[in-house]
Amino acid sequence: MDNAALAEAVRRGERRALARAITLVESGRADHRAAATDLLARLADPSRQALRVGLSGTPGVGKSTFIDALGLHLTAQGLKVAVLAVDPSSARSGGSILGDKTRMERLSRDPAAFIRPSPAASQLGGVARRTREAVSLCEAAGFDVVLVETVGVGQSETMVAQLVDVFVLLLAPAGGDELQGVKRGIMESADILLVNKADGDLAAEARRTAADYAGALRLLRKRPQDPDGYPLALTVSAATGAGIDIAWDAVTRLADLRRAAGILNRTRAEQARHWFAEELRAEMLTLLTRDPDLKARLARLEEDVAAGRTTPAAAAAEALRPLAATPPPGLDASPESP
Repeated sequence: MDNAALAEAVRRGERRALARAITLVESGRADHRAAATDLLARLADPSRQALRVGLSGTPGVGKSTFIDALGLHLTAQGLKVAVLAVDPSSARSGGSILGDKTRMERLSRDPAAFIRPSPAASQLGGVARRTREAVSLCEAAGFDVVLVETVGVGQSETMVAQLVDVFVLLLAPAGGDELQGVKRGIMESADILLVNKADGDLAAEARRTAADYAGALRLLRKRPQDPDGYPLALTVSAATGAGIDIAWDAVTRLADLRRAAGILNRTRAEQARHWFAEELRAEMLTLLTRDPDLKARLARLEEDVAAGRTTPAAAAAEALRPLAATPPPGLDASPESP
């Protein structure tokens, strides 16, 4: 299937075509990257925008179970839901289990839902390098809501806030110094805190935890773009479904307020600038390793660093020197004197 046919199939919402398109944009091969860039250009359509929601939280908090319950709540309202779940990758082998889909058993069978697990690879921040492009593809396919679930390996996953309209942080009922363990960075990025597992014997503890976090939020921050009442802390139970409707109402209310104030469009523009800079940095690293001469040069510099013959900073400056001396395509390295 050529790119024109693939783009049309994605626009029609064909799930197999969408999966194929995401596989294409996630590929690191040079020819695939060129095809992916062309495909994304064909599918660019500002009129097709989904509500983008990021979800993060530590392992065991119940992110996948919560998404399963939330997704079913949304599809029951007639909405089409895409879930982009980022799984941690092995630092040694690069492999990833990609098990999130198996933990969303009910939602994975829903014809109005699409679940795509992706490996984080070497990307830090809780999302994969091409997650933003996958979000664009899901919007082109006509999904109303795109849920981005982060890796969930710690509290440094603030990168997801650069791809979504609303950022939700899931927390477990506190045990001891749980509040101390939540870092300021992710607390300042989150728009809504949800204390999960608010059922059974943990219900009262969950309510106390939500109150503690609500107090912490008031002390930590008040951003100019935060409407009255936000950020806020609520309790939910992914197991019973309690509080799911209230949590979603809080998400949509915040998104609507930001849209009406023009904040949502400004935020998306700032996010686009951020990802341009990130892509530029990533492509520069790719250039350094793609050219055989530069690759050999890097290998020699690595050996010099390992042997103590030079410092890492000096070696990095030396590695980048050829790029600084190379003019952009179509420009003469030695411009004529006036």
